[in-house]
Amino acid sequence: MTERLFEPLQVGGVHLKNRITMAPIYLGYAGEGGTISPLLLEHYRMVAQGGAAMITVENATVDHPGGSGSNRTIRADTDENLEGLSRLADEIKKQGAAACLQINHAGRFAGVSSPVAPSAVDTFGRKPKPLDAGEIDAVREKFAQAAARVKQAGFDMVELHGGTGYLLSQFVSPRTNKREDEYGGSPENRMKFPLEVLRAVRAEVGDFPVGYRFLADEFLPDGLTTDESAPFAAALADAGAAYLSVMGGTYESFMLPEIIEKSKTEGYMADLAAAIKQHVSIPVVTAGRISSGKTAAAILEKGQADLLGLARVLWADPEWPEKVRQGREDEIVLCDPSCQDICMQLVMKGKPAYCPQWEPSKTRKMKDLFQ
Repeated sequence: MTERLFEPLQVGGVHLKNRITMAPIYLGYAGEGGTISPLLLEHYRMVAQGGAAMITVENATVDHPGGSGSNRTIRADTDENLEGLSRLADEIKKQGAAACLQINHAGRFAGVSSPVAPSAVDTFGRKPKPLDAGEIDAVREKFAQAAARVKQAGFDMVELHGGTGYLLSQFVSPRTNKREDEYGGSPENRMKFPLEVLRAVRAEVGDFPVGYRFLADEFLPDGLTTDESAPFAAALADAGAAYLSVMGGTYESFMLPEIIEKSKTEGYMADLAAAIKQHVSIPVVTAGRISSGKTAAAILEKGQADLLGLARVLWADPEWPEKVRQGREDEIVLCDPSCQDICMQLVMKGKPAYCPQWEPSKTRKMKDLFQ
């Protein structure tokens, strides 16, 4: 039944050897100041070696420090990091996987004292500064410049981070965008800025594929839902996005009891991908605790998505693809939802994440590489 997982697919002109991709996940592995550390290189080498077709590297900032989530967020805003980014792309590609780098501006979730956002909406007890017209233009240009560095570094694709409640999705959301100018109000106005960013990036990088991490539903009563996000998905496809990597939730909804419970279910975001897929003809990636080959194959068979985005599943066991392909699922080291998200608790404290399911020798090795 899992044969479908290992069918090839062309995405933006890039050949993917199967339908398994690594979805981006921040683990705190970059060096201080966002450099490419030995730990980061080893992490992505192991995952790429495990058999996934495409590795999407996490959240590289287009604007440091104002757009960075932390001081260990990878930097794509400076040529000084270009050599490290090139080593990272090369390490992934040497293992036989396509290399993609996600670029981002954290907006109101940036780890600075005075973050910026579309509007001054309370964010865990602080209010960001609304971006003015000139600042919006500058951020758009920074996305384009960062994408050019991604291409120059040798990656196969770039992904714009429009998920998790970060800046691009803050413009689209009716709860975080209260603007009264051309970038606020109607759904068409709220989607204007991320569409401009996509077009500016594509103009900068030419035929280099540009994917989009897509927030379909904020899981909040006054937030974005598929009623508004589906037309936005169609607009992104029309503007030339190579694929949409669909997800749900933001930092303000992830910790809600009902969402925590929902997230324990395998493939719990597949319905969001299916809803968006109805509106586009480009490939759609789905994520959300897809831990078994059976669930992964069923999602593809039902036509809910074209590709699978595995994050913590591949982090816990990079060999997941090969073990599924060889019928050795009983050997997979599974992410255990009952561990109370120890990995994310470490990240929130500014520490590198480690999985309690790992063998002690692997944990020691990763800790030895931490800078």
